Amino acid sequence: MSQPLPPVSDLTLAATPNAVAWARRHTVDILRSWRFPAEGTEVARLLISELATNAIRHARPPGIAATDPAAPGTILLRLWPTNAGVVLLVGDNDPHLPTPRTPSNSATGGRGLLLTAAMASRWGYYSRHPHPGKFVWAEIPARPEGALGDQRTARQETTPLLLGQVLTALREL
Repeated sequence: MSQPLPPVSDLTLAATPNAVAWARRHTVDILRSWRFPAEGTEVARLLISELATNAIRHARPPGIAATDPAAPGTILLRLWPTNAGVVLLVGDNDPHLPTPRTPSNSATGGRGLLLTAAMASRWGYYSRHPHPGKFVWAEIPARPEGALGDQRTARQETTPLLLGQVLTALREL
């Protein structure tokens, strides 16, 4: 007999720069409490950083200037387990749909959705009707392909997980 899945986890954060760190901490804490595998948790940690960073850039309600510190807006973080893994969802107030782009080699940003597409088993978005904004989501398998825990030959293969871990470490310097 299988056990029921844990409940959904919701967290609303002010759309400030430190919200990304709180989103990562919350994601890791929840996934550990759900006994989610470590390699899947690392992928989730990276992708929630990307999704939260994008949401913060777009979280202000329409008509509020980006320079107005009194109205930072909010983002919603939702995690829910599935039989195959976990779904990460981040909502913001911007009605513009996400558009993956191909940044130049010297660009310092613009790779979040490309990384999401490479590391998630699937991802997407939908509008928050009747409210303004959208939700962007990504599904993370419990045991991602190419996870560092996989038994491989002695030659280290470059995988999306390895690439993500390198990018996360660089970002946290």
